[in-house]
Amino acid sequence: MTETDEFTLRMAAIAAVMSMLSQSGDDPGLVARKPGLAWSQDHRRMNTGQSSLMHHRASRSPWK
Repeated sequence: MTETDEFTLRMAAIAAVMSMLSQSGDDPGLVARKPGLAWSQDHRRMNTGQSSLMHHRASRSPWK
């Protein structure tokens, strides 16, 4: 196998993996940046001394 053939096969394999990752939906590298479930957000807020998520959401309501 020549060096050009190996390079072409390697690029095709990389393109195939990138195509599979883009079709699978969300980027797995961004999972940790999502806020998570409301339960998780609420407990994180309470543990850091902030108000509960329910209070936080109600305080931003335009219907006061």
